[in-house]
Amino acid sequence: MKWSDTLVPTLRDDPQEAEIPSHRLMLRSGMMRRLAGGLYSFLPVGLKALRKVEAIVREEMDRAGALEVLMPAMQPKELWETSGRYEVLGDSMFRVQDRANKGMVLGPTHEEVITTIASHEISSYRQLPKTFYQIQTKFRDEIRPRFGLMRAKEFIMKDAYSFDLDLDAADASYKAMYDAYCRIFKRCGLRTKIVEADTGAIGGKWSHEFMVLADTGEDGIVDCADCEYAANLEKAERTVVQGTVFPNADAEIETVDTPGVWACAEVTKLFECDPLRIIKTLLYSIDGKPHAILVSGDREVNEHKLMRLLGAKSVDLANDTTIQKVTGGARGYSGPVGLDIPVYADLELQGSRGMIAGANDADKHIVNVDLERDANITAYADLAMVRAGDTCPRCEGKLQEKRGIEVGHVFKLGTKYSDAFDATYLDDAGEKKVMVMGCYGIGVTRTLQAVVEQCYDDNGILWPISIAPYPVAVLALDPDDEVCAKACADMCGELNAAGIETLIDDRDDRPGVKFKDADLIGLPVRVVISRRSMKDNSIELKLRTSDDKQMIPLGDAVSEITKIVNNLFSEMASD
Repeated sequence: MKWSDTLVPTLRDDPQEAEIPSHRLMLRSGMMRRLAGGLYSFLPVGLKALRKVEAIVREEMDRAGALEVLMPAMQPKELWETSGRYEVLGDSMFRVQDRANKGMVLGPTHEEVITTIASHEISSYRQLPKTFYQIQTKFRDEIRPRFGLMRAKEFIMKDAYSFDLDLDAADASYKAMYDAYCRIFKRCGLRTKIVEADTGAIGGKWSHEFMVLADTGEDGIVDCADCEYAANLEKAERTVVQGTVFPNADAEIETVDTPGVWACAEVTKLFECDPLRIIKTLLYSIDGKPHAILVSGDREVNEHKLMRLLGAKSVDLANDTTIQKVTGGARGYSGPVGLDIPVYADLELQGSRGMIAGANDADKHIVNVDLERDANITAYADLAMVRAGDTCPRCEGKLQEKRGIEVGHVFKLGTKYSDAFDATYLDDAGEKKVMVMGCYGIGVTRTLQAVVEQCYDDNGILWPISIAPYPVAVLALDPDDEVCAKACADMCGELNAAGIETLIDDRDDRPGVKFKDADLIGLPVRVVISRRSMKDNSIELKLRTSDDKQMIPLGDAVSEITKIVNNLFSEMASD
């Protein structure tokens, strides 16, 4: 492909809208352009890379035995009401009406649709197991679209859904998809970290996320320095030390005036104590009912854990009116003593004595609190956010915090959707059973940008050979010279015949511009043909990842380039 025949609108300067390296580079290299917030058009070079990611995904899904389907992006509202997710996803869904005023949604995912298909088309155990997948556009009305394709309103996803006879069979399907994901991301040139994850609005009992570690990642994760444990912060656990006893543990509660002092940092400074001695009491409205949640003063409540514990649909911090009504005091001075609402405390607080808490009265705290003696605790549970330095729940190692970009997610769904949509089958005894499901998603467009976020240098993108838009860039420095032009055309024709696509920079532009653009676009192999090289009947060959250049006789160029490209593929397969 000649540069002059395609569209590669490179930019010299960083676009103002781009906040992270991959977003900047995808815009600067002419791979895509912004239409509006969270909406991007792929230009020819970007689309070629995207199609290569899709091809890898499709090949590995087929290899794992999944069956490709294609489902409508627009879905009836009633399906989402049946599953109970119409209200749960709320404003994150695009909702429309057709001309008959029938409510529709633009699908953010397809559990409802595929389960409807399975319930209608599968009736016997002989038809199971089955795994279906599609590569299709999804829609989510993000509050704040950002980072290019990382958080967009419209994006391409590969979503797959498995249907099995029972839990053991579902585990086998889950493992097949898990292994397929490992192969997909390796083939795309990504280094991923697999972490335990929260199932969120999708539902189910167990899930794993495939994370690309990056300082710019939106997801917080922890992993252990001494074992394989890793988890998203929403799911992460820690080994909890319970029953800390502080001075005056057996003394009666006393009230202390603390005018204007309510933040935990200020309270610890006033009392000259460890934050662990403070009981932080937060009032929540959980499914519309007030609850008190207790954690130690240096901890934050993990609302995802709280939602899972209570099976809640909504978890929101209470407003000032609710706090006043429930505690009789002002925000910032809430405490657990005397409350007649459900009170849940983090495990770290169980058995602790000699504590300090809000007095449920403005400008006052109480000291010498013993939760077992002085408060009515509904239950103790793991409710706190994990942080760096906590002890690993699997060994005695210390946890460390990192940032990641989620590119894939696999779920064990159980029967959440098959129950809702009556997806059942008859077993070999003629008994009706419910299908057990799993679901598996890969953000295809996000994966493409994640590769760039992980593979770049100061000069531009460093494409892995497997998804590079073109494996080879040919820079014709003297495109008007007949000898150079013929050498370039002949060599590229032979490479294309061998299945190696080339992008020929035939522009009438300065060599410096061509070199900079070649580095920016980042194709793995760079070939330079010029009047100077043709004097020796040779070409200059260079890898994008190396500063080394070598002169190759023109007659050996095709075989040498083919060998290099094949070696790059082999290196990826062996890593």
